[in-house]
Amino acid sequence: MEIWIVSAVLVVTFVLLVTEKISVDITAIGVIATLALSGILTPVEAVAGFANPAVITVAAMFLISKGMTRTGAVALLSDRVITAAGGSGGKAMLLMLLMTGVSSAFINNTPIVVLFIPVIMSMGCRFGLHPSKFLIPLSYVSILGGTCTLIGTSTNIIVSDLSARFGYGAFTMFELSKVGVPLALLGIGFLMVAGPRLLPGNTNPACELERADRKKYLTEIRIGQGSRLLGQHPPEFFREFYPSIDAIELIRRERAVQVTHTRLAIMEGDHILVKGNANDLVLLLQETGVAMPYPENPGDLGGIESKNITVEIIIPPQSDLIGQRLREIFLFNDPGIHVIAVERSGLHYTETKLRDIRLKIGDILLVSIPWRRLEEVRAHPDFIVVEDVYHKILHRNKARRAMLIFAGMVVLASTGILNIMVAALTAVVLMLLTQCLQIRESYRALQGDVLVLIAGTIALGAAMEKTGASRFYADLFLGLVSNFSPHMILGVFILLTSISTQLLSNNATAVLLLPIAVSTALKLGVDPKAFIVGVCFGASACFATPIGYQTNLLVYGPGGYRFADYMKLGIPLNLIIIVAATWMIPFFWPLQ
Repeated sequence: MEIWIVSAVLVVTFVLLVTEKISVDITAIGVIATLALSGILTPVEAVAGFANPAVITVAAMFLISKGMTRTGAVALLSDRVITAAGGSGGKAMLLMLLMTGVSSAFINNTPIVVLFIPVIMSMGCRFGLHPSKFLIPLSYVSILGGTCTLIGTSTNIIVSDLSARFGYGAFTMFELSKVGVPLALLGIGFLMVAGPRLLPGNTNPACELERADRKKYLTEIRIGQGSRLLGQHPPEFFREFYPSIDAIELIRRERAVQVTHTRLAIMEGDHILVKGNANDLVLLLQETGVAMPYPENPGDLGGIESKNITVEIIIPPQSDLIGQRLREIFLFNDPGIHVIAVERSGLHYTETKLRDIRLKIGDILLVSIPWRRLEEVRAHPDFIVVEDVYHKILHRNKARRAMLIFAGMVVLASTGILNIMVAALTAVVLMLLTQCLQIRESYRALQGDVLVLIAGTIALGAAMEKTGASRFYADLFLGLVSNFSPHMILGVFILLTSISTQLLSNNATAVLLLPIAVSTALKLGVDPKAFIVGVCFGASACFATPIGYQTNLLVYGPGGYRFADYMKLGIPLNLIIIVAATWMIPFFWPLQ
C-alpha cells in the first residue's frame, strides 16, 4: 500500500513540476507535508533534507558564485582571453567558449551565462559575427563544464552526498573529471563544427553602439498613410535613400520578421526596427507618413537633445521582476526612461499591450535611457544590459581577493584538508568579511526555490527507498531490458535520465532516479558506482529543449531562437554525450 501512495505522490509531483501549475517550491513543500501526514516518513525524516550537507553546500556555492561574478573575477579572465585572441573573431569565440567551460567547472552555470551573454553579443558586433551562432553553444558549454568537477553543478554535489549515504562513498573534487573533461572537449569540438552550420545567422538588433563620431541609434518607426516606403522592401529603400540606416526587423500584427531573410513589401501600420546615425534618423522622421510609434518617446531619438541611448535589457533567472506586469516596474514609470518594446521568442508587443505583459526569464526590453543614468541602470541587480560594455563591473577592485578565496576553497576541499561543505561555508564567510559579497546580495543569491525543491525531492527519494518503491521500479526497468548486458543497461539508464531531465530539473531527476539506479545495479550484481556516475552525466545532458535548463531559456530571447534550433543542435549533442559516457564510465568505475 505504501508503495502505491509513494507512486501517486511521485506522479503528481512529476506532473506539477512539468506543468508548473504551482511553483516548484510549493510543490516541494506539499511533497514533504504529504509524506509526513501519511506516516510514510516521520516528521524528522520528512524535513531532513533541509539539514542535508548537500543542500547547505549548494546554498554556499550560490553565494560564492555571486561573489565571483559581482567582483568581476570571471570578467577579469575574459578580458585576457579577448586580448589573447589578437583581433580574430573565430579565435575569440573559441577562447570564450573554453573560458565558459572552465569557469562553469567551478562556478554555478547561470551567473556565468548571465555574465557572458553581453560579452558574446558585443564581441559578435565587434568582429562582424552572428551572436545567434554562439549563444546556444555558450549555454551548452556551461552545462558540459559543470559536469567536470564536484562543485561544477549542484547535481553533482547532491548525487555525491546520496552516494555516501548509500554506502558507496562521496566523490572527490576531481573524480568526475576523468569522464567530464573528455566529454566537455568532445562537446566543444562538436559545437564549434556544427553550431555555425546548424544555428541561424540572425541579425543582432542590439549590437553595442559605436562610440565613434557618427554614433548609431536603435529605434522603431511606424509607417502611416502616404509614406513613400509603402510597397518598398526595407533594406533596398534605406540602402538607396538613407545609407547609414539598417533595417533590423519588420513588425506586422505582433510578428517580428528578420528583413534580411524574408522579402516583404511595407504596408500601412507596419513598424520597423531601424539603426542609424542621428542625422539620417531625424531626416527619416520628417518624411510624410513616418513617425515614432509612441508619442511619449523622446523625439530626438536619443542623442540630439536629451542625450539618450537605446539599450536592450534582459530579465535574468533570479530577477525580482519576473511575474510582475511591466506597468509595475520602475523602468516603465520613470519619466526619464522610456520602454519602447518587449521582445519574447520572436513576438513583438505593441504599446497597447505593453503595460499588461508579465515579465518572464529571458524577456528583452528595448529601453531608451539618458546617458547620465546608464551606470545607475547597469548597476541594478534585476536585469542585465546587453549593450553594456562587459568590462565595467561592480567591485572590480576586489576581483583578485575573490579569486584567492575561491582558489583556497578548491585546494582545501580537493586535498581533503576540509570537507566540501565546511570549505564552502568558510569561503562564504571570508567573502562577506572582505566585502566581496554584500549581505543583502547574499540573501538574493540563495535561490530559495531551488533549495526547497532539493529538500522536497530528497524526502521523496527517502520515501521511495524506505517503502521499497525504488526496488519495485528497478524490477520494472530490468523487466524491459532483461536481455541486455549490464553495459547496455547502463546506457539505457543514462538515456532514461537524460529524457527525464528535459522535463524535470536536473536536481529532481538525479534525486528521484538515483535510488532506482542503485537498486538496478544491485539486482544485476554489479558495482552501483558506475550507475551513480551515470545519473550525474545523464541528469546534466539537457540540451534538446530550451526548457531543459535555465541557461538554455536565458539565451532564447537574445539569440532570437526558435524551439527547433535547440533540437537541431541539442539532440545530436545529447546522443553524443550519452554514447560517450556509456562507453567511458565502465573504464574508470568497472561494472564487475
